[in-house]
Amino acid sequence: MAIRVALVSCVKSKRAAASAAQDLYTSDLFTSMRNYAQLNADKWFILSAEHGVLKPDEIVRPYERTLNRLPKRERLNWAESVQRRLLELLPPGALITILAGERYRENLVPFLRQHGFPVSIPMAGLKFGFQLRWLKERNRSAAIV
Repeated sequence: MAIRVALVSCVKSKRAAASAAQDLYTSDLFTSMRNYAQLNADKWFILSAEHGVLKPDEIVRPYERTLNRLPKRERLNWAESVQRRLLELLPPGALITILAGERYRENLVPFLRQHGFPVSIPMAGLKFGFQLRWLKERNRSAAIV
């Protein structure tokens, strides 16, 4: 059976001090994405605008960078760095679920698919409030089982 990997985007709300990446981000959205990843994937990583790809237990300092404000060339540079790192981290044939906005996935999805990774984007097209509802409903259902 293929290994399931979730890629979760960073968010703006962060703790004030260095923390494990999984604990650095404090918004309801991130907490819900983290919970979904932990319940539905064998491994998960964080897509960080500042650091590229983070393992959940990596210690990082707070930062103020988002892909949403970067010019296209800088987003491409970020994506190329993330692509190289993902090829190191992802087992062949892993099933990838991306819980991230368009800017974080725009240059990753085609790359991953070209490298033979099936990719799902379960919240594609959902506005913020609907994403949070979708995540909370699925997390609640998974916790009941």
